[in-house]
Amino acid sequence: MALTAFGIKTSTSQAATTVDSNHVSVVAGDTYKSIAEANGVTIAELEQANGREIGGFDLIFPGDIVTLPTTTAVQQNVEQTQTQAPAQEQAPAQQTQAQQPAQTQSAQTQAPAASQSKGTFKISFYDPAVLGSSMGYGGVAANLSIFPKGTRLMITLADGTTMYRTVNDTGTFAYSNPYQLDVAMPNASIPSYGVTTATVSVVG
Repeated sequence: MALTAFGIKTSTSQAATTVDSNHVSVVAGDTYKSIAEANGVTIAELEQANGREIGGFDLIFPGDIVTLPTTTAVQQNVEQTQTQAPAQEQAPAQQTQAQQPAQTQSAQTQAPAASQSKGTFKISFYDPAVLGSSMGYGGVAANLSIFPKGTRLMITLADGTTMYRTVNDTGTFAYSNPYQLDVAMPNASIPSYGVTTATVSVVG
């Protein structure tokens, strides 16, 4: 639906001034309807050539330049629309690419916090059941000033064996040997070498 500029009566309508073969200049009283009729095109074609919403409200004012729906004008409008669309589509992709390195860097920074190395410790073994304890075999006795109760440890022995134990006990030896751990293990599984060394990391 075309609207006439405010305060202008259609009875005083004049023909739009021709600028060139593709454009006209709006004069007082012009509407999209009057311009379309004067140039032998439909209102919809005129709206499309000017990037307006088809069937929408076309408010124009004297001095405005209106593009006539010639093949050249329509093609220019289509090309302009296609040029703008890819630019808008590329923006989110570029933003996503920019965010990925930041997220990767954050992950790399946080990863070491999940496993904090505490160095090399002397490792001995004991069977809680033999000592009359019901603690089971998931624990390890340690100096509690080094590893508080509840600390989850990853213990990698010199031969490459990895064990996970939770600090749940201490012993008199631990106070005088803070860098020794006594690992709970069934008597039948305790290594024949008895005492060894291991790399210890806190994992929880």
